[in-house]
Amino acid sequence: MANHFADFAWTPQGWARDVRIALDAGAVRAATPNAGRDGAEPLGRFVLPGMPNLHSHAFQRAMAGLAERRGGAGEDSFWTWRETMYAFAGRIGPEELRAIAAQLYVEMLKAGYTQVCEFHYLHHQPDGRPYADAAAMSLALIEAAQEAGIGLTLLPTLYQTGGFDGRPLGERQRRFGLELAAYLRLVENLRKLENSTLRIGIALHSLRAVPEAVLREVLAADVARRGPIHIHIAEQIGEVQDCLALRGARPVEWLLDHAPVDRRWCLVHATHMTAAETGALARSGAVAGLCPTTEANLGDGLFPLRDHLEAGGAFGIGSDSHISVSPVEELRWLEYGQRLKTQHRNVAALAPGASVGETLWQAALQGGARAADAPLGRLDAGARADLVVLDEASPLLAARDERSLIDTFLFAGNAPLVRHVMCGGAWVVRDFRHRDESRIAARYSETVARLRSA
Repeated sequence: MANHFADFAWTPQGWARDVRIALDAGAVRAATPNAGRDGAEPLGRFVLPGMPNLHSHAFQRAMAGLAERRGGAGEDSFWTWRETMYAFAGRIGPEELRAIAAQLYVEMLKAGYTQVCEFHYLHHQPDGRPYADAAAMSLALIEAAQEAGIGLTLLPTLYQTGGFDGRPLGERQRRFGLELAAYLRLVENLRKLENSTLRIGIALHSLRAVPEAVLREVLAADVARRGPIHIHIAEQIGEVQDCLALRGARPVEWLLDHAPVDRRWCLVHATHMTAAETGALARSGAVAGLCPTTEANLGDGLFPLRDHLEAGGAFGIGSDSHISVSPVEELRWLEYGQRLKTQHRNVAALAPGASVGETLWQAALQGGARAADAPLGRLDAGARADLVVLDEASPLLAARDERSLIDTFLFAGNAPLVRHVMCGGAWVVRDFRHRDESRIAARYSETVARLRSA
């Protein structure tokens, strides 16, 4: 048992003062407000729960910034970016994936993320042949998370077709494909590895990549009876148009009508919805997985946040392609996108006097914890001991109290404010530095240099 003390700690009820936090075996045993210090180790003035990152494609971190030159004569889009991504993915094996993911996960921890949902579809060798160990690429991600010290929700992804018309996967997509039996075996075998910082869920790449009959089969399988279920959906207008043409309904509409979508589901992006779809998604209890910096980088569009919140909908945030690795920037741009769209301020705050920052932070904690299927995002009994201590000495926090703290954290600038990070009861970041930062960064740099020269 270890006892810690925070001047202010963010609890499920909001800020609490003089909080004594008892930790044992990597979990919170009690968080007692208005308590005396009584020999407890001081944490700092402002302590937050770690933020879950509910959507990640780890390998894409190494290509961030490499797709920002104009292509051919036509307009660049998500679909042209995807060709660059396929070419990059084709060079990555287990060793490269581990090196890239470990560096990414260090960056996540330093930014305040303490759990990542890895939407993983690089299953085979680049030419489509299986590895000798079918789980080789999955194990590379698990090893990277253990090395960095971050919690991981691994989501092996089912990916079978190249479009709603059922066309086979293209040459550069072949390493993504798995037959259903092989996919179910992979998930079952990985589930044997679960522990307090590792969860295994399932992911359906998208409606265009999973035929309707296969969707029904996987959802009826034993592996789908527990754990989270994630899916990309309604990210692009072209996807919506194809779904309408070939299935007679919009993607979110079709999914809600044909699958038992509930609180275990995370619908990633869900950008292009009608008002009816938005209300139905909120009523389902599913989490909307929002990735504002990636959605902006790819030109996806803007999620209908205000309507979703007014309908009681849940959401969390992810860094997706990792063009940015910062919960602050994701939440800031989630709000700023709405301001640009509506030409109003403080869009996420639904009640007079409500804080935008607190509204966004608390919603992302709760939605992210559900999407990760882990006891995260809160400082109370039974939660995993994931703590983020802010830098009270920063000029950005000068003359700030608890009423303005999270708003300042999200909207006052880009100076790093995350000073210490604990994950599962272990300190992984101290005084802004990760415990193994230099070695992991050096290996990453060597790996990326080798990939670029290939």
